[in-house]
Amino acid sequence: MNLSLIALFVWLVVANMAAMLPSKDNHWRRAYGLMATGLPLLLWIFWENPWWVGLLALVAGLSVLRWPVIYLMRWLRRKVAR
Repeated sequence: MNLSLIALFVWLVVANMAAMLPSKDNHWRRAYGLMATGLPLLLWIFWENPWWVGLLALVAGLSVLRWPVIYLMRWLRRKVAR
C-alpha cells in the first residue's frame, strides 16, 4: 500500500470523526475543508495508482461529501433549465 492510499484512509477517518462532532453551521465549514484537502489527495491517488483505484477513491469521497454534491447537482439543474 502506497502513501497516497494511506493518506486517503486517514482523510476518511478524519471526515467521519468530523461528522460525529456537533456543529452550528450543519458541518459546512468542515465540508469546505474536506473538499480543499480531498481534491489534491484525489489527484495524487490518480497519479500514483491505476485509474480504477482513483475511481474508488472518488466514490468514497462522494459518499462522505454527498450533500455538497447533491446541492451542486440541484444548482446545475436549475442553471441548465433556464
